[in-house]
Amino acid sequence: MHLHWLDDVLVLLEEGNLSRAAARRNITQPAFSRRIRGFEDWLGVTVLDRGKNRVGIIEALSSNEGEIRALIRRLQELRTRIAQFDAHRTSLGIAAQHAATCSTFPDMALRARSAFPGLQFRIRAGNLNDCVSMFLRGDVAMLLCYEAESTGMLRFGPDIQRGVWGNDYLIPVVGGALRYTVRDSGEIAADTPAVVYPDDSYFGQVLRKNDRGFNAADAGGTPLSVTAFSSGTRELVLKGLGVGWLPFSMIYKEVENGTLISLANRYGREPLEVVIYADTKNDTACALMDLWARDAASV
Repeated sequence: MHLHWLDDVLVLLEEGNLSRAAARRNITQPAFSRRIRGFEDWLGVTVLDRGKNRVGIIEALSSNEGEIRALIRRLQELRTRIAQFDAHRTSLGIAAQHAATCSTFPDMALRARSAFPGLQFRIRAGNLNDCVSMFLRGDVAMLLCYEAESTGMLRFGPDIQRGVWGNDYLIPVVGGALRYTVRDSGEIAADTPAVVYPDDSYFGQVLRKNDRGFNAADAGGTPLSVTAFSSGTRELVLKGLGVGWLPFSMIYKEVENGTLISLANRYGREPLEVVIYADTKNDTACALMDLWARDAASV
């Protein structure tokens, strides 16, 4: 199987047309068609429905576009690792929620550097569902994420080890001009704009499950912003655009110096655990898990 076959298939899926796909690949349409047939022969499945006046792409191919992209990425990374292999350096892939990448991982990396000076991290940030998919596919050897008591622990097979790095919690905060209203009255109006997480995001699910204030995308009466990225929420809240829920570890300095005002006394806080999962078949991941578990226990 040639890697360029997969690139051809992706271009075909994007264009939906053999002529346009061949033009993008800078080859003639007959040559492009032969390469697609080569892919079909390797796959053992016909992916094009070749009629008299049209060519259709089977649904099984289009529905697996994400997997094809992931396979190309893994093969490219494998080629790079082999070509640039250094016996004195080790690379480890970690899938991490966006919030954990900003608030938690820097300290974890700092602690790991002294014990593993030759270790290089490949961080893939995403929402929880994407991170779990990367972990299950084997794209990465570790998963760093938040878990709330209300949603329960993630469930994996016996080859996956779970560890807890520490505790955190989501709190509602305001910044910008909105913080002066809270300072003056100790209250904030119920119709204040909110920066909320989408329904399908992990923090959005946690907050809505516990019916927390200023968290619903359908909150009526006021304009609001919706973002799945806590780093984006932080910046919007700092500008005074609305109330937002953020991990305390991400904003504790701003809360301490008054740049952000916590509304946790009024609207509560949502406890979280910072959790690490490791594939026990990866020796480096297991060694890191042991190190971070010892560090977490000593804090």
